[in-house]
Amino acid sequence: MLEKMRNIGIMAHIDAGKTTTTERILYYTGKIHRIGEIDDGAATMDWMSQEQERGITIQSAATTTYWRDHQINIIDTPGHVDFTAEVERSLRVLDGAVAVICAVGGVQPQTETVWKQADEYNVPRICFINKMDRIGADFFAAMKDVHDKFGATTLALQIPIGAGGDFEGVIDLLNMKEIRWDAESEGEKMIISDIDESRLAEAQSWREKLVDEIASHNDEIAEQFLMGEEIPLETLLKEIRVGTINRSFIPFLCGASRRNMGVQPLIDAIVDFLPAPDEIPAAKGFHTKKEEEVSIPCKEDGTPLGLVFKIQYDREAGSLCYVRMYSGKIKTGEQVYNIGKKKRERVNRILRMHSNKSEPMDSVSAGDIAVIIGLKLAQTGDTIGSEGMPVLLEKMNFPEPVISVAVEPATLSDRDKLKETLEILSKEDPTFTSREDAETGQLIISGMGELHLDVLVTRMLEDFKVEARVGSPQVTYRESVTGSADHTETYSRVLGGKENTAEVTLHVEQLPTGTGNTYACTVKKGTVPQEILDAVERGITNSFGAGIKYGYPCTDIGVTVTALGYDELTSTAFAFEACAVAAFDAACNKANPELLEPVMNVDIICPKEFVGDAMSQMTQRGGIICSLESKAGGDIVHAQAPMAKMFGFSTNLRSATQGRASFGMEFSHFQVKPGGLGSAY
Repeated sequence: MLEKMRNIGIMAHIDAGKTTTTERILYYTGKIHRIGEIDDGAATMDWMSQEQERGITIQSAATTTYWRDHQINIIDTPGHVDFTAEVERSLRVLDGAVAVICAVGGVQPQTETVWKQADEYNVPRICFINKMDRIGADFFAAMKDVHDKFGATTLALQIPIGAGGDFEGVIDLLNMKEIRWDAESEGEKMIISDIDESRLAEAQSWREKLVDEIASHNDEIAEQFLMGEEIPLETLLKEIRVGTINRSFIPFLCGASRRNMGVQPLIDAIVDFLPAPDEIPAAKGFHTKKEEEVSIPCKEDGTPLGLVFKIQYDREAGSLCYVRMYSGKIKTGEQVYNIGKKKRERVNRILRMHSNKSEPMDSVSAGDIAVIIGLKLAQTGDTIGSEGMPVLLEKMNFPEPVISVAVEPATLSDRDKLKETLEILSKEDPTFTSREDAETGQLIISGMGELHLDVLVTRMLEDFKVEARVGSPQVTYRESVTGSADHTETYSRVLGGKENTAEVTLHVEQLPTGTGNTYACTVKKGTVPQEILDAVERGITNSFGAGIKYGYPCTDIGVTVTALGYDELTSTAFAFEACAVAAFDAACNKANPELLEPVMNVDIICPKEFVGDAMSQMTQRGGIICSLESKAGGDIVHAQAPMAKMFGFSTNLRSATQGRASFGMEFSHFQVKPGGLGSAY
């Protein structure tokens, strides 16, 4: 029953109340029988010990609940910028989202990040303005903020009765009733009454705006509206659904989750307005045999096709693969084909997850989300299905890691355990990478920020019980060229009594910032054996990771192989691979190589009286102030600064602002580092 299913995510800035809202949704839908509070470390969705200690969401937890005969799969995503990958991979598989926005802070920096990610994946959304009971709460200002920042058309379905300490409930503009929540029954009992005379004029004015907006998208309703006729509630609900799914407008609701107010109408809105899996455009995939893009209709009787969007390691079960099915059905005990890795694997068990608890299922069908156990090779972003339809669902793009730490095992016997643990963690989290430094033999781990690495290191030491010493964080640099150059390299060696020769001519050039590396070969197929072409490509792509002068990975370099000198008698794949590596190295050294450092976008939120202090902290670290934004809850300073100068910034900022400022930081771009590596330490 696809029309009775919803795959939704809760997304927001850190501390806007995502997890608190999710807890209430689970409580009112009967999934849990006691509301867990984040402050007590008892929230259902924050099940990791670190999430409970830190009071933040780190991993996106998945759960399934039921409301009005509809199945709702919910993913509670992290709000902290260091865990962008968790949000990214969740949004990729969701059909709709609930954006939770703080009524005091309005649109905060991380809200902008997740909003842009949701735009990228065309996710329809509804907004829930939370914390209406806080001092300074303003529903209309928050709604205007969304309109101004994102150019979104806002549609108020409710308006609040009072705000701050006087917040009593909401006025439902569709049914024209007042709703209050009974505190004794933990908000389970809703008290519905007619609109008070003193609020009627405002309610009618907002109701008129609501109908007017819907009418602008439907001629029939527009006609009824102009004639002054009463428009049936069913018609309005149907049109709001259409407009939400088309992203013509965004419905707004409000409440105070912590005080159990406003949650049931939000669950109704999820069911009424967010799309079922078959109501959104068909997923796109790349057919590896036909080499063309294909659409995948969401049908239960189609060829099985699913996307592994998250991997979580379980000590007893091994890898838990979270899979969103786009087509067909996978049953327990069946064999599935990993399309990217071209390998078959067996599905041992299928589970319906509820945070970190689970119940077994016989099969998982199109549109649904479940956990599959038994896939040993699967990684985040892999497509599983059948050999009959080798379609790769689009790859997810994850940001580059910008901060590194050296990790050393305490004893030699711990080294294998450490490597195994790092492998598990990087399978789970694509933004976490580990490599061995060729010169020092140290293991270097890289991530998205200090908190990200801190969380991963703590997991390594506490959850996996690995004995290791951890160095202090270092910046991950990149290398690139600032010009272009051509180079011809010849290779000739006698190995084992046999001559090995090769000749490679290539052109290297600088690409625009953020493009990444590209490889092209203009040598016609057929003139040279395929294995030689593969060897050249392998040599170049391996060189991208090995660097030019300092051994840091390369970025924004375009390489084109223009000619190959091939001799049937003496040329070998080994010679061409070695020759390609030497050619790349020589060409890049001719093209003015430069060291690039990561530059971060920094958003500082602080009270007005400390803005000057916060700005001077930023400029002392070589930061550039981009803009200043004033809000009721405090000012936001938008700045950019080199990552290398940002270590320990949080302590300095807190002491300069009496602990009242907070900041978020995310990777922006790489730029040439003045003075090269010499000035780094």
